[in-house]
Amino acid sequence: ALFALAILVSVALHECGHMWVAQATGMKVRRYFVGFGPTLWSTKRKSNRGANDIIEYGFKAVPLGGFCDIAGMTSVEQLTPEESDRAMYKQKVWKRVVVLFAGPAMNFLIGIVVFYGVVLFWGLPDNNAPTHPEIKQTSCVAAQRSADPKDMATCTGEGPAALGGLREGDQVLAVAGKQLSTSSDMVTAIRELRGPQVFEIIRDGKQQSLLVIVAETQRWDEKAGKLISVGAVGASLGTYVPQKHYNPLTAVPATGNLIGTVAVETVKAIGKIPTKVGALWDLSLIHI
Repeated sequence: ALFALAILVSVALHECGHMWVAQATGMKVRRYFVGFGPTLWSTKRKSNRGANDIIEYGFKAVPLGGFCDIAGMTSVEQLTPEESDRAMYKQKVWKRVVVLFAGPAMNFLIGIVVFYGVVLFWGLPDNNAPTHPEIKQTSCVAAQRSADPKDMATCTGEGPAALGGLREGDQVLAVAGKQLSTSSDMVTAIRELRGPQVFEIIRDGKQQSLLVIVAETQRWDEKAGKLISVGAVGASLGTYVPQKHYNPLTAVPATGNLIGTVAVETVKAIGKIPTKVGALWDLSLIHI
């Protein structure tokens, strides 16, 4: 519902772009409505061109869009005498072009404001800061029974991670003296260990040490083509990336960098579409 409301607001602002620029360039705006279908509510207000220039504003029953009614958008439209000189089709080309592009320009402005808000209130990942594995969830340790990663034995109770005091949100700095940067580093390190091991963690901004007894279990090894014994503690992991926060001034260049990154990645993704279409076609042939 919130997403649909956000889309409706963006559409309403898009139409505002058309309306404001049309008024600024001397065109006659008759109506501005959010939604389609039967009118739920409307009111008439004078525009910035004087008391005799009236615009009707309102809401319609189907909240799936909106519109801005500018007099004379086509040459076959019926016009009143007071609308004739201000008809859109009679205006200079540059004015008509500016009005048409005002809507998309408003969408770009909305995007910039949203990006700025994200940077200012949430910050961005600090790619220059050190990363660490992060505990997402703890569980018991179940042995794998075949090459199928879903074929796991049943287990109950708390696993070594929970019993050793590890909690969701803990950042793991080191295990048995080995420094860790990613969740993959932690998995690799633990698989080689057995028995009591010291885990260096950060919790609530404070560093502490925990003693965790690494259990032995079975996991499938692709290279060996069989089940092998590995160490495990019963925890699902992520990689914690520190956030960098900004003030209202420093958020401006950070927003520009973010928009540039998103634009570059979008162009790259569009460039890959032809190869994806070919792969999709090949897949459909296989299924046929």
